[in-house]
Amino acid sequence: MHATSSSALTTLQHGIKHNRSQIILQLIQVFMVGLTIGMTRTVIPGLADSEFGLAGQQFLLLTSFVVVFGAVKAVMNLLAGRLSDQYGRKRVLVAGWLCAMPIPFMILYAPSWNWIVAATLLLGVNQGLCWSMTINSKLDLARLDQKGLINGINEFSGYAAVAIAGVVTAYMVDLMGARQGLFVFGGGVISLGLLLASVTIRETMPWAEAHHHNEVAAKADDNDSNKNEGKNKIESKQDSLGSMFLQASWHDKTLLALNQAGLIEKFTDSLVWIFLPVYFLSQDLSLLEGSAIISVYAMVWGGSQLITGPLSDKIGRKILIVGGMWTCGVGVFLIPHTHSVLLWTLEAAMIGVGMAMLYPTLGAAVADYSPAKQRGTLLGVYRFWRDFGYAVSALTMGLVAQWTQALTAPFLLASIAMILSGLLVLLLVPNKKQ
Repeated sequence: MHATSSSALTTLQHGIKHNRSQIILQLIQVFMVGLTIGMTRTVIPGLADSEFGLAGQQFLLLTSFVVVFGAVKAVMNLLAGRLSDQYGRKRVLVAGWLCAMPIPFMILYAPSWNWIVAATLLLGVNQGLCWSMTINSKLDLARLDQKGLINGINEFSGYAAVAIAGVVTAYMVDLMGARQGLFVFGGGVISLGLLLASVTIRETMPWAEAHHHNEVAAKADDNDSNKNEGKNKIESKQDSLGSMFLQASWHDKTLLALNQAGLIEKFTDSLVWIFLPVYFLSQDLSLLEGSAIISVYAMVWGGSQLITGPLSDKIGRKILIVGGMWTCGVGVFLIPHTHSVLLWTLEAAMIGVGMAMLYPTLGAAVADYSPAKQRGTLLGVYRFWRDFGYAVSALTMGLVAQWTQALTAPFLLASIAMILSGLLVLLLVPNKKQ
């Protein structure tokens, strides 16, 4: 971490009110990151056959771009947390935008599906670096009792952008064609994101150091060991990336439960990303109609997090995580068993509510067990497992769909996975209000 004098640390103020302008600028950043991934969410799966010649039953090939995206983003999340603790949040953020610059050109000139897979590799790098930095920076700036709220507003901004981009790009594709529409939209968003990151964003590592300084001072005056349960386990270990990864991924059962929940919830999001557009096309909906329904999922997810994020600060994380996992599981199960646009829209909203309950709450729960000095790294471990879930879920659902030759099979698999994962959280995560 960057060296900052003790006197300088004491002058820094934490809290959303005191750092409002930078938090707003960071929200704009995550909005741009959400637009970047949102442009791929409905258009590419929906047009895989017409633009790139994928037959309707080539489920494994269809899922390949999400498998690559998830694996790359997972690794980038892990590295981004560690790199940001060492070199600063802003440098990693700018690097993420630079990596995204070739994506619109690769989509425009793609001669085969392999180019789309390669473009999503760069998309994974961009998302892993940029999205991670927007939340890390806001956690640096906020007070410790605002973690849920910060996660909520961060994810609201990002997933509202995902919803908007899904509809806007579907409309632009209808007007301009798939390649040209994605090129114009993606090129504009990525260029603006890079410009704003370079010019408007401040480095927040001094605020992270101030959190650490305050944490050490508080522990020196506090002999109540119960308040530090869970954190001491991490701090007693060597602070190498490997040791913290092993501790958070296996030895600490609370973090293990939270990490597996992060991985499994991607079964729902991967299903919506890959299979739901194709399913709606198979039900004779247009790409624009399907995109509109899917945008309800992302918009409800994003908007509801403004409620569920701060709510988790008041009532605790566990009830929202478990409830969200089970709500998603039920909603996913219902979609292939109903046959009207109204019911599909309501079910998409239901899944969005479930994701809003669990998504910011999982990140805040991990932050609860992460010392300030190591928060970036430990959140990086969580985000590694969470986004590795894209690869695991896409590959697993692709195999099941390929084996059964049934487009509805992934819905049942995702539903079962969500319910069982929620049960594991119920059993392993302690009842702890923040």
